[in-house]
Amino acid sequence: ICNGLEQPRKQQRSDLNGPVDNNNTPETKKVSSFPSFVDVPGPCEPEDLIDGIIFAANYLGSTQLLSERNPSKNIRMMQAQEAVSRVKRMQKAAKIKKKATSEGDSQALTEVDLFISTQRIKVLNADTQETMMDHALRTISYIADIGNIVVLMARRRMPRSASQDCIETTPGAQEGKKQYKMICHVFESEDAQLIAQSIGQAFSVAYQEFLRANGINPEDLSQKEYSDIINTQEMYNDDLIHFSNSENCKELQLEKQKGEILGVVIVESGWGSILPTVILANMMNGGPAARSGKLSIGDQIMSINGTSLVGLPLATCQGIIKGLKNQIQVKLNIVSCPPVTTVLIKRPDLKYQLGFSVQNGIICSLMRGGIAERGGVRVGHRIIEINGQSVVATAHEKIVQALSNSVGEIHMKTMPAAMFRLLTGQETPLYI
Repeated sequence: ICNGLEQPRKQQRSDLNGPVDNNNTPETKKVSSFPSFVDVPGPCEPEDLIDGIIFAANYLGSTQLLSERNPSKNIRMMQAQEAVSRVKRMQKAAKIKKKATSEGDSQALTEVDLFISTQRIKVLNADTQETMMDHALRTISYIADIGNIVVLMARRRMPRSASQDCIETTPGAQEGKKQYKMICHVFESEDAQLIAQSIGQAFSVAYQEFLRANGINPEDLSQKEYSDIINTQEMYNDDLIHFSNSENCKELQLEKQKGEILGVVIVESGWGSILPTVILANMMNGGPAARSGKLSIGDQIMSINGTSLVGLPLATCQGIIKGLKNQIQVKLNIVSCPPVTTVLIKRPDLKYQLGFSVQNGIICSLMRGGIAERGGVRVGHRIIEINGQSVVATAHEKIVQALSNSVGEIHMKTMPAAMFRLLTGQETPLYI
C-alpha cells in the first residue's frame, strides 16, 4: 500500500464511490482561489494530530536520490522500493565490515520515536529523546508502507552550484527534465500502515485547519469543485445517438405455434441505461425467436404486442413474455444493439472518485450524478475490458487497482453479468 501525499490517501477497495456530494454550492471568489479539500479518514482523532502523536519504530537508514518534481504514482513507488534496497545494501555492507573487524555482534538497530503532527514530522532517539531529524510537514512529498517498512520521502533544497555526481538518479526519471533532491528515510515498525495513514490524515487535518482559519468551510470547497467538473461533462451519448437512429429501431413480426414458448432469455439492461429495459441474452435453438432470424443477442426489447417494457422490473417483463404462450403471432419493437456496452469516463484528476463500486468484476452500485453515470456505467454489468486490456480473467484486486489509478479518459467495455455467465457457460439458460 502506498500513498502519494500530493493526493489524499484512499484505500484501494471495491468501493470507488466518493464522499463528495454533487449539490451546487454558491461560487465565491474566495473559495475558488483555494485548492479542493478531500477529507482523508485515518486512525487518529484530528485534535491529537494537532498536538502530535508518537509511534515506536526502528531507524534503518537514509539515502538520497534525484526525482522529477511531480512523478507518477508508479514512479514514486519505484523510488520508495529503490530507497529500501539501497538502505538494506548499506546495512549488509556494514554488517560484513563489522564482522571482518570484530567477532562481536553487529550494532543493534536504532530505536526511535516518530513524532507526527499537522506541523512537522520529527525523529527522536528513543533513549535520549535527542532530535535526529526534523521535517516540516509541507516538505514531505511521499509516504509508503511496504509490509512492516515505512519510507518517508522529503524534498531538499538543492543549491545551483551543488554537485549531483554522488546522488543516483531515481528509477523511471526522464532525461532532460529538471531534477530535485529527495532524502528518503527508511523505518521498520509493526505499525507501518498506521504510520502512513496518520501522516496522510495529518495533511488533511492541516489543510482543514488552514481553510477554517481563512473563514472557509472545507465541505463547501470539496462540493463546489466536484460540481464544477460534473457540470462541464455531457452524458456520453453513444447510446443516445444509437437509439435515435431509425435504422436501429425495428418492428418485427414473429410466428409461433399455439402453446409454444418464445424461446428467449432476457436480462436487465442495468441501472444507468438511457432507456432501461430488457436485453435479449440467449435464444433456444429451434425456438420461434431463433427460427425467425430477425433477432440477435444484445437486442433491447422496447415493447411486445404494444405493451412497453421500458422501466418495468425484469420479473414483470418475463411474465409478459410467458403470457404469449397461446399466441401465434408476436409483434416486437426492438433496438438492435451489440451485446457489449462501451463506456467513457472522463476523470480529470485522481482526487475525483469514479463514483461506482465493483465486486468480482461486476458493477454493484452507481453514484447518481457522478462522472461514472455520465460515462455510461451500468449497475449489474460485468467489466470486460479497461483501456483496451481484457480483464475477463483478472483478479478483483487488479481490476480495482487499474480503475483507481486511471486518469483522463477511461474506456471500458461491459455487458450484463447474467448475459456474460450465459455466454461463457457458467449458467444454464432458462428459456421462456
